[in-house]
Amino acid sequence: DLKNPIQGLEDMDLVKQRHIPTHFLHVKEDGTLVLCIMHAPDPAHPFNLEQVAQYTLIFGRPEMENTWQGITFDYAFCMHWQTLFGFVLCWALCTNSAAKSSVVRRLALVMARPGMHHEAVASYNAAFLEQPLVAQYGSHLNILQVHVPDDQACNFLDDDALRVLLHNHIPLDWVDHAYTYGVVYLEQQFHNPTMSMDIFKDVDNERIESMSHYGTPPAILQWNGWREMMEDDHYCLMFKHAEEHLLPVPPEATGLYYYIGMDPN
Repeated sequence: DLKNPIQGLEDMDLVKQRHIPTHFLHVKEDGTLVLCIMHAPDPAHPFNLEQVAQYTLIFGRPEMENTWQGITFDYAFCMHWQTLFGFVLCWALCTNSAAKSSVVRRLALVMARPGMHHEAVASYNAAFLEQPLVAQYGSHLNILQVHVPDDQACNFLDDDALRVLLHNHIPLDWVDHAYTYGVVYLEQQFHNPTMSMDIFKDVDNERIESMSHYGTPPAILQWNGWREMMEDDHYCLMFKHAEEHLLPVPPEATGLYYYIGMDPN
C-alpha cells in the first residue's frame, strides 16, 4: 500500500509508520518526492561487490525478467559471494561490448573448467621467458575491455576468452575463485539453454575430467560463503515488490533457487 511518488501527508505517515530510512527518499527536479530503490552500480568501480550484490538482488534474481545467470541465490535471498565475484569479473571485462552476453558465456565456461587458465598462463610464460605474466591486484585495476560486434559473437571462443584474461593480467587465484560461478552458470544452461546443449555437455565432461587432475579450485576466504540479507535489502525488496505484485513469477525461476545452506559446487 506504499505509493510512489509520495503525495500528501497520508503517504508520509505511511512512510513514518514503516520506519523507512530517509536516505530512500529522493526529491526530483520538479519537487516530487519519490521512493528511490537504488542507483545502478558505478561501471568505473566494477568490483564494489556489496553494491553489485544489492543491485542484483533487486533487479537480477531468478524470478526477474532480466535474470543474471550464474549467481547463486537461496530461498532466504542470500547470495553466494563466489558466484557474484565471477559474474562481476566477467562483466568488468566486457561491459561495453555489443555481444557481451556471448563474451560472458564463454568466460564463464572457461572458468568452469579447472586448470584451463593455469595452462594458458604456463604456455604464455614458456613463450615469453624474459617477460612472464605478472598478475595485477588492487582496487583500481587497469581493465582492457574486449569489444565484440554482434555479428562476430559466434566466433568468440575459448582461446579468445583466455587471451582476454591474459591481456588483463587476471590473477590465477581470481579465476580459481570464479570456478563456482562457472559451474552454476553451466548448470543453469540445462534449465534454460542459451545455445546448443551439446556445447554445454562437452564443457561439463571436460570439467569433470579436469577435476580428476586439478581438483576443485580453491576459494579466496575473504570472498567466500553466503551474503546474508541486510536491512536496506529488505526495504528495497519491499519497494520492488510493490511495483511487481501483479506480475506472475516464471515457473522455471523457482528451480534456480538453492536450499538454505546448500553448497553450490
